[in-house]
Amino acid sequence: MFEILLATEEQNDAPLYLQIYKQFRTQIRNGNISDGSRLPSIRSLQSQLNISKTPIETAYQMLIAEGYVISKDRSGLYAVNTEESPPLVKQRNSRRDSPGSLLLGLQTAKKTWKIDFDPSAVDKEMFPIRIWKKTLNHILEDFFRSIGEYGDMQGEASLRAELATYLRNSRGVICSPGQIIIGSGISYSIGILSKLLTDVKLVGMEEPGFEPVREQFRLNDFEVVPIPIQDGPFPVEKLDESKAQMVYVTPSHQFPTGKVMPYAEREQLLNWAYSKQGYIVEDDYDGEFRYIGKPIPSLQSLDQHGRVIYIGTFSKAFSPAFRMNYMVLPMELAEKLETIRHLLACPSRVDQWAMSSFIEQGHWYRHIRRMRNVYRKKHRRLIELIQVHFNEKCIITGHSAGLHIQLTVRTKLSAAELLQLAKEREVKVYDFRQMWIKEKPAEYPNIYLGFGGISEEEMETGILLLKEAWSGILD
Repeated sequence: MFEILLATEEQNDAPLYLQIYKQFRTQIRNGNISDGSRLPSIRSLQSQLNISKTPIETAYQMLIAEGYVISKDRSGLYAVNTEESPPLVKQRNSRRDSPGSLLLGLQTAKKTWKIDFDPSAVDKEMFPIRIWKKTLNHILEDFFRSIGEYGDMQGEASLRAELATYLRNSRGVICSPGQIIIGSGISYSIGILSKLLTDVKLVGMEEPGFEPVREQFRLNDFEVVPIPIQDGPFPVEKLDESKAQMVYVTPSHQFPTGKVMPYAEREQLLNWAYSKQGYIVEDDYDGEFRYIGKPIPSLQSLDQHGRVIYIGTFSKAFSPAFRMNYMVLPMELAEKLETIRHLLACPSRVDQWAMSSFIEQGHWYRHIRRMRNVYRKKHRRLIELIQVHFNEKCIITGHSAGLHIQLTVRTKLSAAELLQLAKEREVKVYDFRQMWIKEKPAEYPNIYLGFGGISEEEMETGILLLKEAWSGILD
């Protein structure tokens, strides 16, 4: 809705058509009305302003004549701003940044890139739109009497029950529905932990590690201690030396390196938690997708003493627009929930009812199978393309699971210089420098490529463009 405010004759003697023209022109120029935005029709604007249509028609004709507006047959009027700048990127160290803006830190307008190997993107073509719409329609009919009521702030009981069954079957997570909290993302989950674990001050975190999570821990008054993992197995001895009381890990697919924590290291980490009476936060953000080797059980499934806090999400397997995650608490912490129940705030009941029904009817399991097959093909194809076009000049690692790979590029250039060369070919790749508190110098730079959100054709185009961009600079 565009707000046009007309001055009275006492305030402004400019004619109405000129006032309308200037306001639209100013808002288009400064980006308040973005390029391609549909403008209100003459009739709707006439109704809004309670004036005749003549000054509105005149204003629009002037805007069209000067190129600020175009008219499309049987569609309407649309704003044109060819000089519109992409949204400003917030400083990544700002404590007020949201996890979405922190995730990749360097985001610009998508239209400026021919190919974007975005590690956070998922395959939007695979979203089960028809089944989901049908599920929502049935839910609104079945639960219409409950629409006007608040639900359980811990999450709908039906969804928590379905999740308990799913997690047991798919990830070996053993829990009751009462141990599950439905949330709106990792930041919400960390906020809840900060209220449950008031005695915990030091949190160990993988280095490199997921920056949005690191910032959320800090925002919730935890002190974060980096635990370097780049050069080998998880250093439990360094975690012990750090005096941390809790540690955050991504064992199924370490972000961003892509490492998978072996069984023996998981046992060592659990032994640390048992001996120190500490907690492990296991973020299983894309644990559904594994392509090489046998599935490794979740840390929570190996936990015999209630020291693992398991966090999962629907963002990778379903849709990031859904904004729903879940946290499984050890029984000891679940029993403390009553003391902070007034602080809980779960997502939409409608979405929860729909997801519960979606899982119960078997749609979720079929959807996961389809997604695994699609991502497995994309994963295989990306690796083939890199091997064919770069041979041994680029080393692929971190590719056994997840939706991105790590590429070690044999060159004397820095990662930033590689990104700039790729940008000149309108290809976006990532170096994730913000994931390190203190990056350790390496012989060759690492670049990260996501494959979830692009087609195989786009993937091939992108690799060929990277080959052109990096031609002559590889060892």
